[in-house]
Amino acid sequence: MKFKTEYLTLNVPARRAFVNLTREVDRVVRESGVREGMVLVNAMHISASVFINDDEKGLHHDFEVFLERLAPHQPIGQYRHNDTGEDNADAHIKRQIMGREVVVAITEGKLDFGPWEQIFYGEFDGLRPKRVLVKVMGE
Repeated sequence: MKFKTEYLTLNVPARRAFVNLTREVDRVVRESGVREGMVLVNAMHISASVFINDDEKGLHHDFEVFLERLAPHQPIGQYRHNDTGEDNADAHIKRQIMGREVVVAITEGKLDFGPWEQIFYGEFDGLRPKRVLVKVMGE
């Protein structure tokens, strides 16, 4: 069994954004030499997410609107978490909705996706460096 671990560092220059990680994850899989296995991609911060969906700007806009409707950033005082001096309670909630991690099958050395699937990092409290774990396992 082979294993490869890599940490990607992202520094999103906005409070919220979606970043396509597919090329970077594919690169790590190729470098691992794994032909059959799995890759785990995990947001290592409690105010960020990793998820799989379509790379379509209208859809990403819809995610933004949906998440902001469910957990609006303002007013900051509406959240007990922010009583501690934080201002990111909404980011924690958005992360719970969008998910912490994904696992993708590796078949014949390639990410085994369905049509249109891509891996995304969802940033909900950016403006500072954050890490994403990419862990490849297999033969």
